[in-house]
Amino acid sequence: MIHTAAMAQDIYDPAFVADVFDRCSARYRRWSASAAFGLIHAWRRACVTALDLPKADGTHGVDLMAGTGEVWPHLLRRFPEIARITAIDISPRMHTEAVARLHGARADRIAHLCANMLETDLPDASADFAVSTFGLKTFNAAQHTAFARQLARILKPGAPFSLIEAADPKGWVLRPAYRLYLDGVLPGIERVFLRGAQDFAMIGTYTKAFGMGQTVTEALHDVGLAVEAKPLVGGAAWIWSGHKPG
Repeated sequence: MIHTAAMAQDIYDPAFVADVFDRCSARYRRWSASAAFGLIHAWRRACVTALDLPKADGTHGVDLMAGTGEVWPHLLRRFPEIARITAIDISPRMHTEAVARLHGARADRIAHLCANMLETDLPDASADFAVSTFGLKTFNAAQHTAFARQLARILKPGAPFSLIEAADPKGWVLRPAYRLYLDGVLPGIERVFLRGAQDFAMIGTYTKAFGMGQTVTEALHDVGLAVEAKPLVGGAAWIWSGHKPG
């Protein structure tokens, strides 16, 4: 199923992406968790586990395409010594939702930057680490190249990164059922229970176009980052972890 708006617009246009997430921001946390049967929480933990950050004291990292900050509890639980996380997201309402759910013990450790990751002017070599959870599918191949360049520019020499994204697990025996759920069942549930909305139905559209994330792997290699790609659940998600040489 293709989102009706996507038929008339470029689904990778930053304005289109920001609009989709603005509309679904208030429902994002609950809906994404229930739609993935809670598996998304395990995937976020796996992303943080893959982050090879040997020394976290006083570190400043970036959460790219941060959404509502679902990865922050996992990060700060594993690395309590982190001093600051700069959260970057293109959706203003995603930032509003993220701020609203912060409690006092965490608020002073999160800085928010509403910006297009592909154009952010964060200083060169300013991040001790970087994470990204489920934002890469909203980029096309050319944007993956731009993302990789930005990631390499922002990271300090030797700094690690860990990225995770839902994918289209081609070759997986359960792929037909997976695609039926994303392309048929999930949009139907959304239309019935969310007043005809079709924003989360874009997950199916984006994952099908994203494939197995080959363009992400190639882009990270091409900018000189050391990276290992690892599939989860038959390739339904992929983790890219590594570091900036130096």
